[in-house]
Amino acid sequence: MAVAFLLYVFAEIAAIWAVGSAVGVLGTLGLLLAGAFIGSWLARREGAKAMRAFVESARMGRPSEKELTDGMLVGLGGVLILVPGFVSDVLGLLLILPPSRAVARRLWLRRAEKRAVRFANQRRGPVMVVDSEVVPSDEPRRNQPTVIEGRIVEN
Repeated sequence: MAVAFLLYVFAEIAAIWAVGSAVGVLGTLGLLLAGAFIGSWLARREGAKAMRAFVESARMGRPSEKELTDGMLVGLGGVLILVPGFVSDVLGLLLILPPSRAVARRLWLRRAEKRAVRFANQRRGPVMVVDSEVVPSDEPRRNQPTVIEGRIVEN
């Protein structure tokens, strides 16, 4: 993790240096401020859309993992845009814009699903799914339990 942070810092410095030598110090500061203002406006707009989608999904009683993940990614994108630097601005914009956010959402949900299964396997052993049905008996029995036929499918 420390190596990734160090690489990020070097990438930010290199990007600011490259833009600064191309447009000058004032131009670089102007671009950084413009990116922060435009990005925060865009994050606020997309966050409101994600919130409305979540409320609508909850009102209809549907699962809302897509809407929750979109809201989380928009929030993370907004934080990245407010961090000074061009690399963080680009990453933040990628998380805020809907087409690239859909890709990030699929990756995030796939990763979360794998981690949840791995966590469940560590805590309780292998996850089992039981597929069964209740079979009524042919003759009435008193004080006899109901017969359940089924099979165990392991993940």
